[in-house]
Amino acid sequence: MKKRVVLGMSGGVDSSVAACLLMEEGLEVLGVSMELYSCDSPLKKGCCTPIDRLDARKICEQFKIPFEILDLRKPFKTHVMEYFASEYSKGRTPLPCAPCNRDVRFKALLEYADKVGAYGIATGHYARIQKNEDGTFSLLRGIDPKKDQSYFLWGLGQTELSRLKLPIGNFSKPQVREMARKWNLITSEKKESQELCFVGDDDHARFLEEHFPEAAFQAGDYVDEAGKRLGKHRGLHAYTIGQRRGLGVALGERRYVVSLNPEKNEVVLGSKDSLKASGLIAKDVHWIAPPPSILPLEGGGIKGEGDPVVRIRSTHPGVEATLNNSEEGLKVEFKNPQEAVTPGQAAVFYQNDVCLGGGWIERAF
Repeated sequence: MKKRVVLGMSGGVDSSVAACLLMEEGLEVLGVSMELYSCDSPLKKGCCTPIDRLDARKICEQFKIPFEILDLRKPFKTHVMEYFASEYSKGRTPLPCAPCNRDVRFKALLEYADKVGAYGIATGHYARIQKNEDGTFSLLRGIDPKKDQSYFLWGLGQTELSRLKLPIGNFSKPQVREMARKWNLITSEKKESQELCFVGDDDHARFLEEHFPEAAFQAGDYVDEAGKRLGKHRGLHAYTIGQRRGLGVALGERRYVVSLNPEKNEVVLGSKDSLKASGLIAKDVHWIAPPPSILPLEGGGIKGEGDPVVRIRSTHPGVEATLNNSEEGLKVEFKNPQEAVTPGQAAVFYQNDVCLGGGWIERAF
């Protein structure tokens, strides 16, 4: 009897190829799409739209894979959309994909797998799973550095990793496209969506103003680092640390958003040098399966061979850092100063290819 695995299918080329790779392993695949927010919206962009669900269904029909749609609108609203609005209301820049993966998608996949008697779950993420000698499981970067998605999966734990398969993590995006063409998949040339699935047009400020007006800020003042007024801004929720474009104020020289002050409703502008920070404080840190050699020590730092690397956003290449416990949280000191350390984003830690875990950036220093 074939082992059964539940595959989360977004309707894109990655999860479509994942289905084929799982079948090549001789597994019985059950396809699942998730009805979140944008499924019932008129947006044509973003993932999880009716068009994407239809594409996922067509792939399943092509290979005679059972297919089902899970209605996750309620948990998605609670764990993702309300979190998204709450973070902006505090003058922070949220990272919705991380709680969505941890609290909505993977939770639903595991629950459905248990319901149908499947031993495992799978997705089309560009990351890898490794079973360690001590029986624990580690999350590794995907082979393709341009597509690696381990940054968004740092909230997963042993429960998820012990049952998770990531079939395309060992391939590059061009290789995935080529396999899709080989199998004549209708998604082989489908473009990727870079926007948040529930926003669609990448206008986060517009979405917040329309759907969560109570979390949006009123217009306020741009100020320089000395507090001098420079002009009017749209509202703190329309800006993020490091932003240069779309400020709508002419100052004669390049200025960047260097901080947000929700108490005064001020956007602080400064030079590029002002974006540099020597470190950060991370809170609510989650370790996936760290070997003892890199565990935070009581009152001290992390020991082991070589400093871990921290990434402060999904496109960040990473920088070596030392980690120490502090009263505020985990103190992360960069080997070299880094730009645009943004409260609300994630600091994700690595040692070589292994993703150790991560935490939420509280502040830069």
